[in-house]
Amino acid sequence: MQAIDLDNNVDRPDFVALDKERQVILIAEIKGFPFNFTDKKTKEYAILRLIDYLQAAKILIPFAMLVDVDKILIFKWDGKNLSEPILCLNTANVLSHYDPEFSNKKIFSFYLTGLTEAWLRDLAYHWKSEISPASKEMAKIGLLQLLEEGTTQAY
Repeated sequence: MQAIDLDNNVDRPDFVALDKERQVILIAEIKGFPFNFTDKKTKEYAILRLIDYLQAAKILIPFAMLVDVDKILIFKWDGKNLSEPILCLNTANVLSHYDPEFSNKKIFSFYLTGLTEAWLRDLAYHWKSEISPASKEMAKIGLLQLLEEGTTQAY
């Protein structure tokens, strides 16, 4: 596995996604109840944290993701600049596929992280569905192809 090898002064992302060669292709920040990214300062701080992770990595990590109970935001990283979100998905529409009661309960960060990882692994291996939620959108931005046969890992 390719280590991110982050500077000791940089906090770690909540998890990373790896391609089939075990190269890091995505870093993720998750905020469950009671937090979310609709608060402007919380979102700005989270984006700055993503940039810190990406700049500290010794490799180019092409994607970053922010997830809260409302939205899944995916960004592209070119080695210098983090894009505006290139994909915005409704979290409940995607993750209720893995927990049908998603919209009816409080979703805390640890559980939201697990559901998000389950979705990405479903995209990689189709363990739950032949066509996973948001497959077309993920393919359009080039992330689905990188996830195929990959996995996720807490960091």
